[in-house]
Amino acid sequence: MQLSAELNLRWTDMFLFCFYFLSVLLFCVFNFGMSENKLTSVDFEIFGNVQGVCFRMYTEDQGRSLGLSGWVKNTRSGTVIGQIQGPPDKVNDMKLWLKSVGSPSSRIDRAVFSNERDILKLESHGFSTRY
Repeated sequence: MQLSAELNLRWTDMFLFCFYFLSVLLFCVFNFGMSENKLTSVDFEIFGNVQGVCFRMYTEDQGRSLGLSGWVKNTRSGTVIGQIQGPPDKVNDMKLWLKSVGSPSSRIDRAVFSNERDILKLESHGFSTRY
């Protein structure tokens, strides 16, 4: 009788352990899968000497090299505006590039990022210059 009670206890412990292990495993797999598909969109405006220095061309090249989607455009006030979309880590890499690197002849005084949000799917594909 006592052996039977011990076996039942062991089976119960084993069941709880397996249930807990599978729950944690499913949680990790689900969260990893969700983070892989997460997309971010952010608008930007770059101030400084950023027109007439191939800033748009370099921005387009950098966005493409990071696998991002988006666009870039000169404004009448002498700034460059645009939007970038893609995985959050790549968007952050692009934000860093926009505020600190730019084209070789540019001078970046300030970079403003706005309207940052999570998106379910890309709103455009590829990276382009708008006129």
